[in-house]
Amino acid sequence: MNPLSPRRTTLARATRETEIRLTLDLDGSGRTEIATGVGFLDHLLTALAFHARFDLALSCRGDLQVDDHHTAEDCALALGAALDEALGERAGIARFGHAFAPLDEALARSVVDLSGRPFAAVDLGLRREQLGALSAENAAHVLQSLALAARATLHVDVLRGVNDHHRAEAAFKATALALRQAVARDGVAAAPAARGRRAAARIPSTKGRL
Repeated sequence: MNPLSPRRTTLARATRETEIRLTLDLDGSGRTEIATGVGFLDHLLTALAFHARFDLALSCRGDLQVDDHHTAEDCALALGAALDEALGERAGIARFGHAFAPLDEALARSVVDLSGRPFAAVDLGLRREQLGALSAENAAHVLQSLALAARATLHVDVLRGVNDHHRAEAAFKATALALRQAVARDGVAAAPAARGRRAAARIPSTKGRL
């Protein structure tokens, strides 16, 4: 893949539990159109895409008559898969990102490595059972599922905060800022490519691949 090519993808994911369609552009401006059927999930994904400066359109029809778990998990898996696909070989990216994000009294830290090795450690420390129509446990599960499907290493901690809405939203904003750093184009040859040749790009790994 030419490292200067647009990094966007369209994905459809259908199971007996959910039907998801999404379009993701990593080089957008933060425009979002998100409808999952779970209001607080929409809120978190909107914050994630907006602050990462991803353009994201995502719609989901899920089995909400059961509960919100399948919808939350599958939306995160679809978004992670789209991120993985849009990154291609991951040539010319910064790869690493880290950020702190406050929301009033809450403060969250997120560290990401687009390593190709899926791992997630997420500790939001939420106390409530529900955040709107989203089960509180699913806020962390969304970040975990996103990281696994994106083949990324992700560490997220909420360092302080009283309001669970603030704690969860700060975590997603910190992750957005970390992703914004990690996907940034870096290592593409500064000089124009020779005529008829693609721009050179560095794979950000001593192994030569991610």
